[in-house]
Amino acid sequence: MLNRHLFHALACVCLAAGLARAAQVPRPAGEFTIDTLDGKGISLSQYKGKICVLAFILTYCPHCQKTVGILSTMQNEYGPRGLQVLASAIEDMARMKVPDFIANFKPTFPVGFNARDPVLEFLQHPAMFKLLMPQVVFIDRKGVIRAQYAGDDTFITEDQEKNIRGQIETLLKEAPAAPKKRSTPSASKKAP
Repeated sequence: MLNRHLFHALACVCLAAGLARAAQVPRPAGEFTIDTLDGKGISLSQYKGKICVLAFILTYCPHCQKTVGILSTMQNEYGPRGLQVLASAIEDMARMKVPDFIANFKPTFPVGFNARDPVLEFLQHPAMFKLLMPQVVFIDRKGVIRAQYAGDDTFITEDQEKNIRGQIETLLKEAPAAPKKRSTPSASKKAP
């Protein structure tokens, strides 16, 4: 009897841990700034109205390097249609490693760096769980995170280029956000 209660308790803990790891999608991206070598920073809000793909990487990670290569192709292909790819290295000493990464892999989009904790918060990823890299986030034209994938997700591990292309095309097909109209006085009102 005790074993059954212990098994049940462990199953509940495992289920709760799995639920705690899942980030809420869709959700507003909010404000997030990627630090840059020039100190100016790249703010997500400056790309509102565009589809953004934000990749969190480790400069030494071969999976991250592959993802950056695929995203460079996507930036070249879909940039004229409203795509903006951004990347942020999050390992220790990333500021020092980003210049060599850019020189070696020649991404066609901005690459900066961030400390780990703000990235975990942005990703809604509990600090107690391992962060599997790369992390790829898709943000629609309205600034809403529509999808988010970790390095162990089949989205990344199986036919990554096809999966990324499909996600980008889905978001690009959506109608752009209509500009807000200013209210004008009604023509039916007569002047006194």
